[in-house]
Amino acid sequence: MTVNWKPETEVGVTVASPIQHPGNRRLFARNRLTVGLIMPLETHPDTPAPTMHNHIQMAQKADEYGIGALWMRDVPFYDPAYGDTGQIFEPLIYIATLAAATKSIALGTAGIVLPLREPKILAKQVTSLDHLSGGRMLLGLSSGDRPAEYPLFGIDFASRGERFRDAYEVYRAITDEDFPAFRSERFGMSYGHADLLPKPPFDRTPSIAIGRAQQSIEWIAEYMNGFIAPAPAVENLSIFAGEWANLVQSVVGEQTFKPIGMAGYLDLVDDRHHPFERMRAGFRTGSVALAEFLEMARAAGVNHAALNPKVSRRPYDELMADLAENVLPHFPSIVPNSKETS
Repeated sequence: MTVNWKPETEVGVTVASPIQHPGNRRLFARNRLTVGLIMPLETHPDTPAPTMHNHIQMAQKADEYGIGALWMRDVPFYDPAYGDTGQIFEPLIYIATLAAATKSIALGTAGIVLPLREPKILAKQVTSLDHLSGGRMLLGLSSGDRPAEYPLFGIDFASRGERFRDAYEVYRAITDEDFPAFRSERFGMSYGHADLLPKPPFDRTPSIAIGRAQQSIEWIAEYMNGFIAPAPAVENLSIFAGEWANLVQSVVGEQTFKPIGMAGYLDLVDDRHHPFERMRAGFRTGSVALAEFLEMARAAGVNHAALNPKVSRRPYDELMADLAENVLPHFPSIVPNSKETS
């Protein structure tokens, strides 16, 4: 792969930055933690697929409550072995619908399975969405973890890490550069004779690694604009956030801020004083203990919590009201003109 796009570490090169991006500013700042919800906005602990009943109204309610972001998963096909369909709707088309129905909430992918996507078309989709949403689009990227999907696309599952890097380099070249020159064995070539329009409206649409995506953590720190990983145990929060911050400073520079977030299933029970308990890939808790856990995460340096309450047995509107009353006041979304994001 050869490309004229330069990483953020190269001396003397002016590169795009997501700092002024409204969605980025709503979610990420030093010493702050915000809360987002992983779609669908519906609990369905015993079934693989949600009904998506009243899904637009629920998104509007999340926006009104001040939830930081809604995160869409990329599940191209239903594999019964995994027993989960995400929000069913294709994430980028769904973001377009939600952008028209909401006002302020950030809209992100968690994450687009990049090895299965054509990066030039993806770039056109993402930059268009960022314009049409007023800068609320956040591009979370992953390598995918479902081997059954890859044969459907004629792609070797074992190649997904290399393919991820190849696709990302093409994506960044054509979004960051005017009339870029690049050559990729997988994704075509350009001699600099053509350009992508529209370009991102706020210099860059943030690209966030969702999990390691088969890459080294050093590569993610250098080339991505943020990192969201599975929520660690309470006793490991400081290590989780501290190691990331130190790595970003050593790879990119001491003054550079790249946020770190955590994701997990949330079983939010009726009793708001129920103690915090770990469970597989998440936690079971009342809202008081959840707020205490999130405060420990914030103090450790975690910047965002993407929660997936689909495993809860409470009605989702009741659950979201509990979050709005007992959790969100402690972790409000960041005012867009706040200096804290700089």
